[in-house]
Amino acid sequence: MFDRLVSFIREQYRTQEFIPLHAPVFRGRERELVLDTIDSTFVSSVGAYVDRFERDMATFVGSPRAIAVMNGTAALHMALKLVGVEQGDLVVTQSLTFVATCNAIAYCGAEPLFIDVDRRTLGLSPKALDEWLSEHAIVDDAGDCRTRDGHRRIRACLPMHTFGHPVDLDALVAVCERWRLVLVEDAAESLGSYYKGRHTGTFGRIGTLSFNGNKIMTTGGGGMLLTDQVTGTRAKHLTTTAKIPHPYEFVHDEVGYNYRLPNLNAALGVAQLEQLPAFIESKRALAQRYIDFLKDSPLAPIVEPAHCRSNYWLNGVVCEDAAQRDALLKSTNDSGVMTRPIWALMNRLPHYTNALKGPLTNAEWLEARVVNLPSSVLQSEQ
Repeated sequence: MFDRLVSFIREQYRTQEFIPLHAPVFRGRERELVLDTIDSTFVSSVGAYVDRFERDMATFVGSPRAIAVMNGTAALHMALKLVGVEQGDLVVTQSLTFVATCNAIAYCGAEPLFIDVDRRTLGLSPKALDEWLSEHAIVDDAGDCRTRDGHRRIRACLPMHTFGHPVDLDALVAVCERWRLVLVEDAAESLGSYYKGRHTGTFGRIGTLSFNGNKIMTTGGGGMLLTDQVTGTRAKHLTTTAKIPHPYEFVHDEVGYNYRLPNLNAALGVAQLEQLPAFIESKRALAQRYIDFLKDSPLAPIVEPAHCRSNYWLNGVVCEDAAQRDALLKSTNDSGVMTRPIWALMNRLPHYTNALKGPLTNAEWLEARVVNLPSSVLQSEQ
């Protein structure tokens, strides 16, 4: 079975050379726009392409405002600060995620509260969250959600749209409203994914994107906050070192962050965004080929949830058990086809082992079984 899978993947990418998990594609105006930026000499965080990239992205996802920053982790950090996460707070998130989700919580002096995921979406389970809060939390007279025992404030809920598959947003929004939690979406992996026709990252108070080199489109490094106009203005101020505009004076009115995206990276982003619809269609076509190929096999492809249109950033399969997972990883990687397991659960990392958590049955089940297959845009469909 594994040999057939390797052959199938090589047929898709038409090569006998090493096949990476996810490589960027530069087939548009990337060189032209980057060289234009160099010629302009405005290569840092002040430049026309930064503004253009923000406007174009806001239009694409349907957000009132988009604020570009240096990477997705910086976007998460700013998002949590902007919604009021403070020292000692708890932030609900999933243990099945990339470490940046939790690190951004730690940057605020807060701690993650790990809740289980749904097997169907691989994202935070609204049911598991509601059950944990019903047993362990209250909403106090001031309208804050707090733990029953230590009365620690649970300020926000930070789900991640795993591999581009949207979480159950209707149910999660309802739970957050009931328990007075601010919803912040980690949409780093889901640019181009929709839940009931609406783009991910636009359901919460703030959503965040990533444009790392392995994402569906890239700026080399980069991230974005998606939010309303007022919060966007505040975000731009904070991420530009909190500098008050002035023709020549340097006045900063609070502690700010040097998080702005350079113009050079934004130019790359503008060119990549022009091709994003084609990238998405290619990746969805590849996903369907995987689904068809794996029919009746012991490997179950991960498919988009109902009422969703996923970007299929990474194509994952669920193995029968951990032994089959390990065998698949070894066979493919030994054959020059890069595959990767899902992340180790965050509560297993030494710096998060003492974090509060609920039962993580589904997360543990998926951790032992999920493998990601090569998912780059197909050469023939670029």
